[in-house]
Order: sequence, then C-alpha cells, then structure tokens
Amino acid sequence: MESIFDTVNSLQQKTDYFQKDPLSVPPDGITLPSKFLTSFKEYQYADYQYECIKEEIESFQNSLDDEHEIAIQLASFGQSILMLVSDIGYVNPNLMLFYGTVNGRSSQLIQHVNQLNFMLQAIPKEDPNKPARRIGFATSNED
Repeated sequence: MESIFDTVNSLQQKTDYFQKDPLSVPPDGITLPSKFLTSFKEYQYADYQYECIKEEIESFQNSLDDEHEIAIQLASFGQSILMLVSDIGYVNPNLMLFYGTVNGRSSQLIQHVNQLNFMLQAIPKEDPNKPARRIGFATSNED
C-alpha cells in the first residue's frame, strides 16, 4: 500500500517535470491520463494568440458597414503608424506576422507575442467602387 508520503512525492515529481518542459513526453514511471495529454494547450504560443486576435478582429469587422474598412494602428515604433492589414499569420512558438500596406507601400510586421499592442480602427474605404477590404487569416505550416 502506498503511503501519503509516496503519493505526495509522486505528484511533486510530475509537477516538477511538467514545469521544466510541459510539451515533452513524460519519463518512465510518470504516467498521465491520455485526456490530459491531448487537451494540453500552450497558451503563450503564437497559435493561441492568433486565435484570440482572430476572434476580436472578426467581431470588429462584422460590426462595420459596407462603406468602412479595418485598419490597425500600431503603437510600438515611437510613433503612430496606420497599417492596412490584408493577412495575419503566425509562426510558433512566438511570432505573429502582419501583411499589408503602410502609406501605400507593401509591408510586413513581424511581432513577438509579448509585444502585441495595437488598436483596430474603422476607416472609410479607399475605393468606393470596390468592396470594403477585410483582414484574412493564414495559418503556419511550421507549428
């Protein structure tokens, strides 16, 4: 029969192990339910941040009328920059990618997930004869 000390020691080993490397396979002697392993999500990774940003942007876009487009006001360059974003992607573990134009020039912003800070804005569409531009979402093949 296992003592309470053995049970606590076993739980401590599991906790210590997963704090060091939460995504790796446990060593011999440490078993976890498969449900835990299949549902584990690393919330600091770019794919999770991407999903959160995607939900917010889609919600904002859905609130716009046909005469307005979405723009992103960037605030991390010592000045305010308006980027007309066409696509957003990510590369795990920690990079978000923003594609679009700044002042009419093709641009790509590579941003660490810890530095994400921007404001969504509704702006009048550039060409009244074309449909309002919306942001697309591309997924990474490098997960």
